[in-house]
Amino acid sequence: MQTAYLADLRQLYLNSRAQTFTWLDVSTFKLDDFDKATQDEELLVAILGNKPIGFVSWWPPDNFIHNLYIDPRFCRQGIGKALLTRCLEKLDRPATLKCLQQNTNAVSFYQTQGWVIKEEGTSDEGAYFLLILHE
Repeated sequence: MQTAYLADLRQLYLNSRAQTFTWLDVSTFKLDDFDKATQDEELLVAILGNKPIGFVSWWPPDNFIHNLYIDPRFCRQGIGKALLTRCLEKLDRPATLKCLQQNTNAVSFYQTQGWVIKEEGTSDEGAYFLLILHE
């Protein structure tokens, strides 16, 4: 990853999670959470005016999408769909991802993109769906 965008990506990740995961204790979120969440992963960044406005990260060995975050000011403008599409061009099928069940907007987004719920699980952040894409 280009380190020129690291500070902005850390802030984007922090802000997006704080605004989305309102059921969690957001005071525990830290800027360096981004580093841990994307360590050793492939990363694709959406840039507007030389500033990151979204990113997707994935773990190629498992065809697993780990993160898809958009700056809240730019949601519902097709950026998430574009990042997801580009990421999926690099992954084999089936591809999988986890999405917190309380993140209903994200669950709906993935389902409109053809993802289906394969199973349910629980993490430190709460109940999640494991979604799968076959095509």
